[in-house]
Amino acid sequence: MGFKRDIFPVFMVIIFLILARQIYPYAGVMDPRIAEEYRGQFQIETLATGLGGPTCLEFWNETHLLVCDRDDGRILILDADYNSEIWLDGLNYPHGLLIHENQLFISEKGSLDRWDMNGLELSNHTVLIEGIKPGNHQTNAINILPNGTLIWHSGSTCNNCVEEDDRNGALLWVNSSSGEHGIIASGVRNSFHGVWVEEIGYLFSDNGQDTMGGDFPNEEVNLLVEGADYGWLVESKGDPTPEGTEPPLATWAPHTSLNGLALRPSNSELPGGEYTVYGTVYGSWATVLPQGHQIVKIDFTQSDDGWQGVATVFAEQVGTPLPITFGPEGDLYYATFDNGGALHKITATPTIF
Repeated sequence: MGFKRDIFPVFMVIIFLILARQIYPYAGVMDPRIAEEYRGQFQIETLATGLGGPTCLEFWNETHLLVCDRDDGRILILDADYNSEIWLDGLNYPHGLLIHENQLFISEKGSLDRWDMNGLELSNHTVLIEGIKPGNHQTNAINILPNGTLIWHSGSTCNNCVEEDDRNGALLWVNSSSGEHGIIASGVRNSFHGVWVEEIGYLFSDNGQDTMGGDFPNEEVNLLVEGADYGWLVESKGDPTPEGTEPPLATWAPHTSLNGLALRPSNSELPGGEYTVYGTVYGSWATVLPQGHQIVKIDFTQSDDGWQGVATVFAEQVGTPLPITFGPEGDLYYATFDNGGALHKITATPTIF
């Protein structure tokens, strides 16, 4: 009995650490700060709270920002002073939004919907695609290629299994008029978002499985190659890029959940160049101590071996960042789930003469 009494306090401490690990990033007690290399040059400001579960950010024009709130199934619109109001509600876990040629596309839980737009007035609601099964993950971002083809990110239903529907764990191409669609890339366990970069192509995030230990596999940024397989279900520690699969262009720490991507525009004062992409690292579910909770800067360069990216920390202790975008003025915006859903902005620190 004495042995059991000795074990009980240890067991309770472990349980406490696990619970604290889950709550800590959401509690608003983290200390957001710019990485040491850039400290003093840039600053982080919280612009709004109470946004629910923010999963997408999209500027409608220079002064109004659209925010997906997955928790309450709505799209919020924020004005120039970051006051919010409901623009569209009654949605099912919205995770992505695209405005193109006076049409609105919203990625919901297993479906892709379209509306006609006249300013902010919506009409002619059409369900383009439905019936994609959600599970551990769901359908995420909806983006567009220069040729007009939509790219829809469809997560896996599980951590490590063969899917009943091969549209899960894949990137899908979609005809925006008819809803016709198919698989453009497979072996993609959970890709949250992507971005088109001139001269490189479509780059997308992909988060690996959690069943092979704490040091494998890395989170990835991949280059979209039509028909390619990106290794989920066939990769292993001994063979991380099996024959017939596409290697990543950039990587980050395993199990930390690299998600949103945003291309640095030419008018931004943030560090980087025309091939720099910023990404959100949400944080790990598979570790006792917190990992991730960062904004990373990924610089891509070309060599004889093709394009490769190097990722470094730009901001840390930022909570639970998911969507990210650059504003018209070149500042960087990201949203987190702490403080009831919060919007933040990173700007250059004003120079004092």
